[in-house]
Amino acid sequence: MEVTQSQMMEVKDRRPIALGDLRVFPDELICAILENFTPRDVARLSCVSSVMYILCNEEPLWMVQCLKTAKGQLEYKGSWKKTTLHQLQVPDDFAGPPTKTLKFDGFYSLFLYRRFYRCFTTLDAFLFDKGNVDRKKNLSLEDFHHEYDGQKPVLITGLAEKWPARKTWTIDQLFMNYGDTAFRLSRRSSKKITMKFKDYVLYMKLQHDEEPLYIFDDKFGEDAPGLLKDYSVPHLFQEDLFDVLDRDQRPPFQWLIIGPERSGASWHVDPALTSAWNTLLYGRKRWALYPPGRVPLGVIVDVNEEDGDVNVETPSSLQWWLDIYPLLADEDKPIECTQLPGETIFVPSGWWHCVLNLETTIAVTQNFVNSNNFEYVCLDMAPGYRHKGVCRAGLLAVDESAFRNSKGSTFRDEEQLNHSEITRKKKRLRVSEAGEDPCVHDHDEKATNGFSKGYSNLQNQVFSYDINFLSMFLEEERDHYNSLWSPGNCIGQREMREWLHKLWVGKPGMRELVWKGACLAMNADKWSSCMAEICAFHNLSAPSDDDRLPAGTGSNPVFLIDDYVIKIYVEGGLESSIHGLGTELEFYSLLHKVNCSLNDHIPDILASGILFYENGSYTIVPWDGQGVPDGISKCNLVPGKYSVDGFPFGVWSKQQFEYRKAGFLNHESDNSVGCTKIWPYIITKRCVGDIFSHLRDALSWDDVLNLASFLGEQLRILHLLPLPSLSDSTYSDNEKEMDLPSVNSILVVAKHYNVPPEWGLFIKTLTRKKKDVSNHLARWGDPIPSSLIDKVEEYLPEDFAVLLNLSKDENGLYNVQKSPTWIHMDIMEDNIHMEPSFLSSCSNENVPDANMSMDYSSGNTEQRNWRPSHILDFSDLSIGDPLFDLIPIHLDVFRGNSSLLKRFLESYRLPFVRRRSQYEPVESHSKFRQLSYHAMCYCILHEENILGAIFSLWKELRSAKSWEEVEEAVWGDLNKYEIFC
Repeated sequence: MEVTQSQMMEVKDRRPIALGDLRVFPDELICAILENFTPRDVARLSCVSSVMYILCNEEPLWMVQCLKTAKGQLEYKGSWKKTTLHQLQVPDDFAGPPTKTLKFDGFYSLFLYRRFYRCFTTLDAFLFDKGNVDRKKNLSLEDFHHEYDGQKPVLITGLAEKWPARKTWTIDQLFMNYGDTAFRLSRRSSKKITMKFKDYVLYMKLQHDEEPLYIFDDKFGEDAPGLLKDYSVPHLFQEDLFDVLDRDQRPPFQWLIIGPERSGASWHVDPALTSAWNTLLYGRKRWALYPPGRVPLGVIVDVNEEDGDVNVETPSSLQWWLDIYPLLADEDKPIECTQLPGETIFVPSGWWHCVLNLETTIAVTQNFVNSNNFEYVCLDMAPGYRHKGVCRAGLLAVDESAFRNSKGSTFRDEEQLNHSEITRKKKRLRVSEAGEDPCVHDHDEKATNGFSKGYSNLQNQVFSYDINFLSMFLEEERDHYNSLWSPGNCIGQREMREWLHKLWVGKPGMRELVWKGACLAMNADKWSSCMAEICAFHNLSAPSDDDRLPAGTGSNPVFLIDDYVIKIYVEGGLESSIHGLGTELEFYSLLHKVNCSLNDHIPDILASGILFYENGSYTIVPWDGQGVPDGISKCNLVPGKYSVDGFPFGVWSKQQFEYRKAGFLNHESDNSVGCTKIWPYIITKRCVGDIFSHLRDALSWDDVLNLASFLGEQLRILHLLPLPSLSDSTYSDNEKEMDLPSVNSILVVAKHYNVPPEWGLFIKTLTRKKKDVSNHLARWGDPIPSSLIDKVEEYLPEDFAVLLNLSKDENGLYNVQKSPTWIHMDIMEDNIHMEPSFLSSCSNENVPDANMSMDYSSGNTEQRNWRPSHILDFSDLSIGDPLFDLIPIHLDVFRGNSSLLKRFLESYRLPFVRRRSQYEPVESHSKFRQLSYHAMCYCILHEENILGAIFSLWKELRSAKSWEEVEEAVWGDLNKYEIFC
């Protein structure tokens, strides 16, 4: 022993010399930094020194490199380094192992040793069960609801005994039946990675990963529909309120899960506070669970204060079980169990859980919403951050003193909504390295077993996973319609509104429960009160119980009552709302003034005004859009100069407002306290029939072709309407103050130009939007390919004036080959109204083409047909390029169908560009002259996530190499449109 110690003393620590100045960093940090390098740079760094060689050849590092660069299907080559080099098409001669094994003495890393241990450890010690989760057999539905649903987890046997999956879901059977089927793999990233099952089986046999990849596929029913026939939803979990939504609208809810030993799901709460059942068919799993509000030690919960998105930082499942679980005191240990083949575990809403595969496992799981957890799901969807944090982290999410001072009163009192009084705190819980006392860094307190006394004490406060308690943390001033939607929500705002409305109409027996959920998620009670006040003021019939819930999926509350419609403007805040109504009223005034036939296809206006709420009472001021209504002037929204008989909040004022907010610039007037309870509204006559979105699947192909023709005709009329004069607006006065040139910089260099000033603000707004376009698209994320986001700025023009198709004549004057028009901006499936007609449909010559994405059919029998009657909701009106109106029509109404676009253009019969000038164009590059390029630029810069819709409709474009490829697929048909004047 003495000799060994002597020899060890002679070995010098090579780390300081090998790492140089980097020696001050711990190995964990260096390894984390290396993950951000490219594979080529990692290879170069490995040649720097012996220690860097060791760090740069770690398999976990190459796993990260491989998954970061993976495209398409993954094929494991025995090691992650080999797999990465194979993906990069490095020749095998260079990708093989070194000819001579390199060994280095004098270097020891506790971090690398622990990671190595986790990669090669076995989990035999966890196979025996010391669980404390109830095990039940033949549990009745009544007993389940009484003892477990929404209360505690339970293991149930016997639910899957009659499933074919009990016999056929083995690795060998699945290999034989689905070996060439590609399944999605787990990864802490939005990037989707797939692997053929036969390749995945080989990976499971060869890998020694600390956190192995496992199959976690919510689309397995599409790729392997036979698997859906092998099991059925157990009788205890049949109620699922999401099933009223179409499958493509509802959030992911069912997963196939296959993973090797050491794989598993790290600590999490299921999305939207849904409940879940998980049936194991093969292997054994270890479960750990904590009740709602109790954050597992070692986990960080961070809630974004702006959008309420909840971010969880957690060690891997294996690391938690090996490194943290043994340190827990008995009172801090989780509820736990070992799940055996054939058993089904139920995880209630809001429960934290972590799963570790003790051997190769195969399971199926589904999340669901039932009557018991419906309100919690609605609460979790509501905008804001405090309630989201409290639902997951309990009272760790709020300041203790603020909670003690406030728990005796309601949080819905406006004084309690001050952000300085109730703040969200990020709790960082850390496990120590060897040689340290384990500790939790929370107010620098240490306790027995190293964990914070504050943690234990706070857990003993009066936290209740009760909907009334949790709803106290909602922010009164945030509402479903007007606040930023959390990107972590499992469905979008439109789907949420449609879901609640379908439940309201389709399940009348549940209306009391649906109403409670709607009040939590979208302040339905507030908007219902506003609607009742408006009805009373205008002597309209009182709304019935059926009319209490807003209808439709739009961004403003809309109520359908008898033969009229009430729309309350809330989208974008007060200034946006007042401009929306002001522009709409200006437009309707113009239609009557010129006696336009479009009047026949727009609902009649019955009344309009502004609703004020102050000191507990409502006041209504009628307003026809002219002049400034009483109560608005104090909000600092009044333009500097306006005509008494004009429309101060008309379209030109709205254009300036849109410019100011472009590029995500703050606009303070929307945040002023005195303006938060003011809502413009409009009452229109209710149309007979139904909106297109409700009828889509019932329409014949002829009906849809007629709709395309109708839209072309009405858009032609809209785009030919005269524009309001700039002299009647404040545009000219504010232009200098805002430093807005009348035209873009490409024109300023000329002494003479002939460009309409109406284009000036349009071009400037596009230019401002471009400044933040990359970050904007990155925030939207999947399914927009990150490779295209990196190329977006080079695709867009440096100067957007080229989109006007400028040319210079013999006198040196600039001429524009486009004309600005009124544009609706929002002709989507829920803004088109159809009325029934009983006709004989015998035309069969027009049939959908191959890329038709809607399931329309055509027949020659007597049937109920539908014809388009009205275009709804003109609050998004603007002035600009008429191509803007094609975006929602082609993508949302036509779903990208080229035959419908062709029919629309045949009916439209207007030029998007004037006849080519005989003079030299300012920019002769061919792509700038193409309508497809113009349309694609508008899609990229659009305020809405248009690109998300494009890559959802054309899934094959997610692997596109360039924006030109996307442009051609989506808008290429526009270049064949040859109508010029």
